[in-house]
Amino acid sequence: MTSEEVKINVEKALAEIRPFLESDGGDISLISIEDDRLVRVQLEGACVGCSVNTMTLKSGVEMTIKKYVPQIERVINVEP
Repeated sequence: MTSEEVKINVEKALAEIRPFLESDGGDISLISIEDDRLVRVQLEGACVGCSVNTMTLKSGVEMTIKKYVPQIERVINVEP
């Protein structure tokens, strides 16, 4: 998978999870993809400071991204 394909598929994964975040008043933005293995995102809105945002990041966002791009090893939230 090329770097461009990785980015496209990460964006598809974020589009899949975004409605769930928006339903709780949150959102997510892609910040960067490093070495096609590490994804940096920024949780926004109600997701910032939410007590379960770590679980959302690992169980929701990371799992969904890995479904689209299995080579991704980690997803990290960049604080605003």
